[in-house]
Amino acid sequence: MPKAFWLPGLIPAVIADVADALAGVFLPAGCRLCETLLTCATRLPICEKCLDSFGVIGKEICLRCGLPLDAFPAEPGEPAADAASERHCGPCRMGAYHFDRARSVFRYEDLVVRAMVMLKFEEMEPLAEWFGERLARRISGDAAYTGVDLVVPVPLHKVRQRERGFNQAELLSKRLARALKVPHQGVLLVRKRPRPDKHLLTERERWEAVRGAFATRAGSRIDKKRVLLLDDVMTTGATLDACAKALRDAGAAEVCGLTVARAVLRSPRRVNV
Repeated sequence: MPKAFWLPGLIPAVIADVADALAGVFLPAGCRLCETLLTCATRLPICEKCLDSFGVIGKEICLRCGLPLDAFPAEPGEPAADAASERHCGPCRMGAYHFDRARSVFRYEDLVVRAMVMLKFEEMEPLAEWFGERLARRISGDAAYTGVDLVVPVPLHKVRQRERGFNQAELLSKRLARALKVPHQGVLLVRKRPRPDKHLLTERERWEAVRGAFATRAGSRIDKKRVLLLDDVMTTGATLDACAKALRDAGAAEVCGLTVARAVLRSPRRVNV
């Protein structure tokens, strides 16, 4: 008679999934975004209609930072596009960032904003799983992201991490690293200085808040490594830029940024501080 076989933790996980599915059948809930009754058994508290409405970023993007090229025209003082740079936005033609490239899945607008708030403050594992799958699909087949050596999340300051109890970027990065089958380094980067308490920051304040705010942990070895740097949202690019600089200073050969969402409400122009 064959021996019984199970993986540690598998039975509790299966029981939890079955319990969630039964709850979805007998105690149906409403979609957290539109309140429509969820009619299928799922742990994801968002209906298919809302998920399908998320604005996916298309192929016409800046090859460096991933900004949709239809978002903003070049402004006075920015280099004019030519045959070699027509697929780059103005800031990237001016060499604005320390990362080699960045990509995002969705536009940070409408229901995507509300979904990201849920992920940030509720530690919603099923939503992190869903976004993680979309992140993996976004870079699947992209030569620039092929062969990365490790996945690193943008860290929270220790005080914020303690208050919240988790880091939403790490919820995503763990799933992405598993999908890519590459090492995950959740404690490689540290944030030395917290974000200002002010809720809304100007563009200049965003850059000032992260200038020199990140560093690699003492003893980290990333010489000549290709790093995939992951965050939930890219707004001005200041956070990814500051983290990329810290990784570069520690010897990383290349830093590729990746986020679930990208704000395109205004141009993410580099501000000199």
